[in-house]
Amino acid sequence: MERTYRRIQVAAKNVDNRESDILDSDDYYQYHGGMVATVRALAGAEPRAYVGDSTTPDAVRTRTLSEETARVFRSRVVNPRWVGAMRRHGYKGAFELAATTDYVFGFAATAGVVPDWMFDRLAREYVLDEETQAFLRQANPWALRSIVERLVEAADRGLWQRPDPEVVAAMQQAYLEVEGDLEE
Repeated sequence: MERTYRRIQVAAKNVDNRESDILDSDDYYQYHGGMVATVRALAGAEPRAYVGDSTTPDAVRTRTLSEETARVFRSRVVNPRWVGAMRRHGYKGAFELAATTDYVFGFAATAGVVPDWMFDRLAREYVLDEETQAFLRQANPWALRSIVERLVEAADRGLWQRPDPEVVAAMQQAYLEVEGDLEE
């Protein structure tokens, strides 16, 4: 198997339905991102990574994994309509925001397809946005704590290479406040 992985030059994943996207489950970064990471580790080179979109069989599209990650990030992850819909789902919606943060982190760690601007947007829109933070604190404070922990970990690991110090400080303050609330 190692010999086979060393020869891989392209890591491809096909998406054939719109029920989920690559930032909607840990499965995607585990096997597609995992394949990218395994090839990189064994071959010493980054494989090209693509996502085939055959959700419309008459209009199949192929995007790089970076393009697909950015597309999904903009269209769903930080889409105000989606975030608003998650607010209407209370505790479970808050959990989904935290899980999505985990999935973004997973693709950053495995495939390296998450640039700084994505982490910054997650921080600003999930943690620092007053309305979203208030929702998280009320509906599921553990989700808010988890989001901050994951974003700080991304910065600590160098996945988020140049976080704005003011954003990090504001996230740390939110973390301390929610941690205090949870201890009460």
